[in-house]
Amino acid sequence: MKDRKTWFFHGVRDGMPIAVGYFAVAFALGIKADGAGFSALQAALLSLLNVTSAGEAAGIALIGAGTTYVELAFTQLVINIRYLLMSCALSQKLSPSTGFFHRMLIGYGVTDEIFGISAAVEGKLSPYYSYGAISVAVPGWTLGTLLGTVLGNVLPMRVTAALGVALYAMFLAIILPPARKSRVIAGLVAVSMAASGLLTLLCQHFALTWFTEGFRIIALTVTISFGAALLFPVKEQHEEVEA
Repeated sequence: MKDRKTWFFHGVRDGMPIAVGYFAVAFALGIKADGAGFSALQAALLSLLNVTSAGEAAGIALIGAGTTYVELAFTQLVINIRYLLMSCALSQKLSPSTGFFHRMLIGYGVTDEIFGISAAVEGKLSPYYSYGAISVAVPGWTLGTLLGTVLGNVLPMRVTAALGVALYAMFLAIILPPARKSRVIAGLVAVSMAASGLLTLLCQHFALTWFTEGFRIIALTVTISFGAALLFPVKEQHEEVEA
C-alpha cells in the first residue's frame, strides 16, 4: 500500500507534462491579459485562483470589452460547469473516509488534464496524488500567465504572435480528437462555428449592442447543447443480469 509521500510524488511525475503544456498556453493567455489592460499581478492572481483556460480566456475578452458582472458570471457558469461533473466523478474514486477539506482542495485543482490522469489511477484515488499533480500544474499555469503579461511587450512581435496562436491550438486539441471519433460531434462543432459567425454578423448589421459577446456565448452554448441532447441522445449501456 502506498504511503502519502509515494502518492504525492506519483502525482508530481504525472503532472509535470501538464505543467509544461500549461506554461506555454498560459504565456499566450498572459499576452491577451496584457492587451485587455490587466497588470502582471492581476493576471497571475486570475490564473492562480481560477485555473481554467477557456473560462479565463472568455473572462479576459469580456472584461476587456467592458461587460457587466451578471454577463460575466453567467458566461463562467456555462463554460466551467463541466468541472462540477468531473468533481462528482472523482468523488467516487475517493475513499469514503476522505475528509471534507481534502475534497475541497482536490476540487480546486480539477482541470480537464488533471481529471484525465486522476481518473486513470487504478483503484482508489489518494488526495495526495492530486496534491502532487496540482503542486506542479498550477504553478506552471500561473507562472506562464505572469511571464506572458510581463514579456508580452518585450518579445518581438513575431514571437508574441506565434505564442498567441498556442491558445487557439489548445482549443483545437480539445475538440479535434472527439470530433474525429464522432460525426455528431464534428457536425456540432461545425454548426457552432457557423452559428457563432452568423450571429456576430447579424448583431453588427442590426446594431444589437445589447446582445453582447458574453450573452451570445451563453445563448449558443445552451441552445446547441439542448438541441444536440434532443436530436442525438447518448444511449445508456445497461448490463444484462442473468437470473
